Amino acid sequence: MTRYLYLTRHGEATPDESGLTENGRRQATLLGERLRDVPLAAVHHGPLPRAAETAALIGKQLPDVPLRLSEVAGDYVPYRPGADELPPEHASRYLAFLEQFPADGGDELAARAMDAFTGPVAEGTRHELVVTHNFLIGWLVRAALDAPEWRWLGLNHANAALTVIRYSPDRPASVLYYNDMGHLPAGLRWTGFPPDQRV
Repeated sequence: MTRYLYLTRHGEATPDESGLTENGRRQATLLGERLRDVPLAAVHHGPLPRAAETAALIGKQLPDVPLRLSEVAGDYVPYRPGADELPPEHASRYLAFLEQFPADGGDELAARAMDAFTGPVAEGTRHELVVTHNFLIGWLVRAALDAPEWRWLGLNHANAALTVIRYSPDRPASVLYYNDMGHLPAGLRWTGFPPDQRV
């Protein structure tokens, strides 16, 4: 009855986001190798090329695991807070950041993603991987921690890093790993982070 949700951001993308860089392809392959011993039921992935290519490369390391295209694993803003929800000292910066992105029904997609990917399962134990984008990972981690809705902002995820959330019927959701890059060599870590946040 327990679900283990594995989340990863796509590998490093080319500047035009039409696919992955060589680093991104290597990141995806290494993540697939890390997950070989996990009894994954499925690999879900968003429709954009960088997510689909990442999932395909992971899938080459997991030959018996089905790949499933999922609109709700796409790249969108999951929630737009009002100024009154945000800490006053950060409100103007966050609101300016969100203005870059068009209104695209992200709140409805995020609700569907919650329904599809979170919570305990009806029976047994289920392990699933979702290959997605930074914003959705932040949203799902925020939800697992029962943090305020605006708090998905500021949760950055490196390319091809791994986050794992456990959903059991008898306890709150648990974030077991967040942004784990242990499978990546030093030169492939922290990509996807703003330069000032790379360690």
